[in-house]
Amino acid sequence: MARTLDPAVHAVRRETFIDIAQRLIQAKGYEQMSIQDVLDEAAASRGAFYHYFDSKAALLEAVVERMVEAATSTLAPLIADPGVPALQKLQGVFTGIARWKGERTELMLALLQVWLSDENAIVREKFRHGLVARLAPLLAAIVRQGADEGVFTSSSPDDLARVLVSLLQGTNETAVELYVARQAGKVSFEAVQRLLATYVEAFERLLGLPCGSLTLVDQAVLREWYG
Repeated sequence: MARTLDPAVHAVRRETFIDIAQRLIQAKGYEQMSIQDVLDEAAASRGAFYHYFDSKAALLEAVVERMVEAATSTLAPLIADPGVPALQKLQGVFTGIARWKGERTELMLALLQVWLSDENAIVREKFRHGLVARLAPLLAAIVRQGADEGVFTSSSPDDLARVLVSLLQGTNETAVELYVARQAGKVSFEAVQRLLATYVEAFERLLGLPCGSLTLVDQAVLREWYG
């Protein structure tokens, strides 16, 4: 007789592996973390691990997916609040994501070390698709509200939201590259400011906003990461 799988137990066990991986990535780095390290902490067999994940990269993908879900879920109450103007909501998306990352600096730094490697290209691509699926509907609601308020210019909020997510992804990837370059002394803080400011200008133009309407990352946070 085939074994009956309890979905609740399955979910808890899977989350345990993800919890352990996230802690190990933060403590020792992804490259130094082995599947055996995870198994040792979980007191699990290799067969049990492969029941949930087919590789170490798949485990990393699960860690990133949960981070994306956690970060975007914190934005939902603000976006759903009918009393908050659209422009304030959009600004809240930027500052909310930056704040969420800032509260997890050690983990973010650990992930940065492996994020740009060739072996994680598939993980990055899945991350992009996952971010579009989660963030585009939230941004579409903001754009639709802003158009109704006469603040944003958009003939198709849903389409513009996808473009905004793509731009946000480009901003994030550029920020990672700038961080690596800054650590290596290959780019100045002023150059970082200029390039990120150009992304902000692009957001403003897409939405039909006056220059200076948005702040992607406040200067204190920017200097903390790149100063």
